[in-house]
Formats: sequence, structure tokens, C-alpha cells
Amino acid sequence: MSTVLRARIATFIVAALTLAGCASPQAQGPIVITLPPSKPTSTPIAPGQLVPYTEAGVVSTAPGIPERLAEIKAALTQPVPVLQRTDVTAEQRLAQQIALTDVRFIGNLRAQGTREPYRAEIFNINALRESDMLGSAASCRESKCYRVEMYNYALNMTTVAIVDTQRQQSLSVNNYAETQPDIPQRLTELAVRIATNAPEVRSALAPFGISPTPGIAEMANVKTALNGSKCERSRHLCVAPTFVVEDKALWAIVDLTDFVLVGTRWTNMGESNTQRLTEKTLQDEVVEAKYCNRTNSLTRGAWAFDYVLTLSDGMDLRNVRYNGTKIAESLKMVDWHVSYSLKDGFGYSDAVGCPVFSSAAVLAYNGPTVEDIIRGGKVVGFVFVQEYRSKGWPAPCNYNYQTRHEFYDDGGFRLNVVSLGRGCGNDGTYRPVTRLRLTGASRISEWSNGAWKAWTTEGWSKQKPAAEISPEGYQYRIDTGASTGFYLLNNSGQYGDGGRGDNALLYVTRYAADRDEGDSDLITIGPCCNTDYHQGPEKFIEPNPEPLAGGEIVLWYVAQVKNDDTPGKQYCWADSILQNGVYVPKVWPCPSGAILTPIR
Repeated sequence: MSTVLRARIATFIVAALTLAGCASPQAQGPIVITLPPSKPTSTPIAPGQLVPYTEAGVVSTAPGIPERLAEIKAALTQPVPVLQRTDVTAEQRLAQQIALTDVRFIGNLRAQGTREPYRAEIFNINALRESDMLGSAASCRESKCYRVEMYNYALNMTTVAIVDTQRQQSLSVNNYAETQPDIPQRLTELAVRIATNAPEVRSALAPFGISPTPGIAEMANVKTALNGSKCERSRHLCVAPTFVVEDKALWAIVDLTDFVLVGTRWTNMGESNTQRLTEKTLQDEVVEAKYCNRTNSLTRGAWAFDYVLTLSDGMDLRNVRYNGTKIAESLKMVDWHVSYSLKDGFGYSDAVGCPVFSSAAVLAYNGPTVEDIIRGGKVVGFVFVQEYRSKGWPAPCNYNYQTRHEFYDDGGFRLNVVSLGRGCGNDGTYRPVTRLRLTGASRISEWSNGAWKAWTTEGWSKQKPAAEISPEGYQYRIDTGASTGFYLLNNSGQYGDGGRGDNALLYVTRYAADRDEGDSDLITIGPCCNTDYHQGPEKFIEPNPEPLAGGEIVLWYVAQVKNDDTPGKQYCWADSILQNGVYVPKVWPCPSGAILTPIR
């Protein structure tokens, strides 16, 4: 997706908070009223093709590939076999060198036994954000620090170092197995060249009179997967430059490990009335200065918290307090996994974040807003809203997400995230990953066979049907003290906000202060298209789950929501209609997320 947002569009959601009672909801919540449905149609399309793969090392003939291969070959002969960034400032170059002299950072660059070099590359060197100045990096508030990200192609692993260039030392190093950093600009451009020069892409677009050029490719920096290809089998680094043609999108899935096109896929996006937008009205610099480069605070009623926009984890709510007692260290949405086609398994792994100097795919649109929650004419809480849009939304192949975290006067709160479509297909499944780190030692229990059964080790569980949860409607209980804690109420479509249920996965991990498992900005931790529990958080559990007793815990909530463009049944969908002579968005949101209700 593009990194510049386009025109201001008319207001598209009317929030009607018509709830009853004064406690945190068990059957209702804020109601999002949508405009009347439009009439998108589906056009039969060819499925695309999987390009035959040869083991002979045949690569794309696109411009820049020979030079790229020469750079890799030269890097592999170096004592530290890492392809380094050269298009950087002197300060960034210093940060890179500090990281590359840290044995922790370069400890996985060669095969055990043979000592043959792995292919590795520095992807990103970014000035450390306010949101990442935590733990050992807290000293960076008084210094100059950088975040250096390296990708190991052979191990499909990301290594992240926090480097203090003023003191010339590494403050921390963390390895993230089976993960990939955000794609740097030079690789994005290379992927587009591979796609636009591929005969398969050219022949697919030729019937429409289109000759593919880099300027018309969208979504080129967003990681993807494709079942049956090396993107899925070998965990290669793959992206999907996408070409919008009428009511369809052609995905050109590019393998940046092998420099080949691995396949093309068509998706049907439904009929759209949306006109392409060109005017840029959002002042990204204001959002960056007010919400990305500094921490803000909010106090409203009995609730108080700090908040800061991160590079790719959206808005992070920190030090969440109720009546002066801290209940959570952090609440944020770390990933959006969007898959299309259950059979072929392809899609995107989206990030949301700051609008300037960010590799996030979907960017913050303005700053946060606060809305009242009203029941029976009485304010009983509030909603803290942050919106993220890609530049051409609601046009096809553009996305709009919101975090709408709800805070109730009785001490309950909801981890509410929303997709407002439209995406790149009408057969998509959205899997948002929300992370909640609770304060202090906690114990989690799950209702099983008529009683609460405590979890003793890290693990995960899937949302159960009503017949298998407690009589009060809860699947989980979280005890934070002798008589304090929360029940966790899964979303089964009972909140009155148009949601149809989450079919959610809940992961529980033990917080460890000596390693970073999400306190700072996380890279995309999960692939787009897994249909099982492998959504990313399991990386912090397997292969050896740790005991939970007596420790702080982190909850990871992953909803699974299917979109729909059927007239009269739209969900996770958006379009445009003419209203008073101008196009305005029409949306069918799909809210998801659990409520934590205080134990009384």
C-alpha cells in the first residue's frame, strides 16, 4: 500500500450508542450505523497461474537483478557476510557498524559445522521512536539511538538491535524466528520491476489494453504468501505488487529470495463506484509531531492512560489505570492478517502506524478521537478511536482500520478493532492481532466441564460455543488479586454493534523483562494466510511453553472475520455513492474484540 494518504472524504460512520444500563456490556455495545447497501456485482474471473519453478537458479530478467546478485555474492565473501545499507546517512551508517560488531547481532550468520555463510541483509535503520524507548532503551531519551533490523534469508529470521550512536554501543539485541522485517524501498522497487517485466503479468493484463508499469502497481511493499509456492513451503520473502483492473485485482506474487515471479492470482473486488482520488489533504507532519514523536495522556472519569503512535503497531495505550490502580501496561494492535481464497492461501500481512518515515502499510489518519458511550440517555463510558487508512480508500485494493477501545465507568473495557473494507477481494478473511499486557502477577483460568481450570503453562485456546462456557457467558477468568480480576467475554455477535462474532483465538504468554516479545514496536509476526493457530503469538510459546505461575501475563487476541459483498449482507466492505453531487464513502464495518468485565 502507498505511504501517502489522499483526499479528505466526507464523514462515513455515524456512531449511535444506544445501550441500556450502566455496567460494561454483556449483550450490547456501541452501535455503528451504516448507510444503505449498494449493489456490487461479481464478475467471473480466471484464477491466474502458478509459474513453474526450476531449481537451476533462473531469475528474473528485470533491470537491476544482475547488480543485485553481484552485491549478494560480494557480501558473502566478507568476514561479516551481511549485505549492508549504503543509501544512508553518516549517523545511520555508524549505527549499522555498531550493530555489526555486536556478537549477539551477528551470531547466526553461518551454518553450524561448515561455517558456510547465510545470506543476510540490513533492511532498516531508523531513529528510535518514543514508543520504543523502553527498558534498556529508556536511556535513549537523553541520547541518540537507532533501531537496526537485519533479515536472514536462510533462516527466515529477523534480528533487531537497539543502538546508541552517542555512546557507541548496542543496548539490546533480539531474534525473531520465522518473521520478516518491513520491506525497504529498494526491494519494493525491485519487486515492482520483476512484476512489470514478467511475461505472465503482461499477458494477463494485455486483454485489458494495459501494459504494466511501476507507476500503476499498488501494495508492493506488503508481505504475502501463496500456498504451493516457496513463499509458503520455504518461508521465502515474498510481496505482491497488485494491479487494479475494473472490478478485479491481479496479484503478481514476487519471491525476493529467488528474484522470480512465483505466480499470479485474480481476485474479484465487486463493482465499485469509487473515483480515484488525487488531492492530498491530510497533514501527516502534524500527526507525526503530535502523536508519533511524543507520548500524550488522557484522563476521563475514573480512567487514565498514556498513548503514543508506533511505527507499525498502531496506537499503543500504556499505563492504563482505573481509579488510580494500574491494570495494564500496554494495549495495542500489532498485525492485520488478510487472506484471500481458502484453497490458494494468498493475501497480505498488514501493519498500521505513523504516517511519516514509516513502512506501515495502512497509516494513521488524523489523531485519536473520543466518543461517549450512552445508555438510556446517560454517559456510562467512552470510546478511544484511532483510524488508519490507505490513500485511495474506499476504492478497491485499499484498506481502512480502526481501534475503538471502550472504557466503562464500572471498570470494564473492550479490545475493539474494526475493519471498514474494502480490500483486494470479496472472499477475504481478516485476522487482527491485539496484544494486552496486564499489570502484576495474574492467573488465567478457562471454563471446562463445569468448573474453572487454571492454566499452568503458556498456551492458546479457541473460542467455544455457548454450551461449553460458564452459565454467565464467560470462557476465561483472569485473577489479578485475592478478590480482583476480570471475566473475558468473547464476541459472539451479542454486542449490538453489527458484529457477527469473532471465532477468536486467545494466546497467553508469560512476560519476561529480559527479552522483548512485543513491548517495543513489533515487526509483522505472522503470515497472512494460515488458517490454524499459527498467527504469530505462538512464536513466543513454542517449542517449550513456560510456566505461568506467579508471573505477569500477556494476552494475544486474534479474531477471524470473513468479508461479504452480497447485496444486503455486506460486511467488512466499503463503496462510494453520489450524494449531493459528490462521492462519499459507504461502509459496512466488521467490529471484533473481547470485553473484560470486572469480577465483583
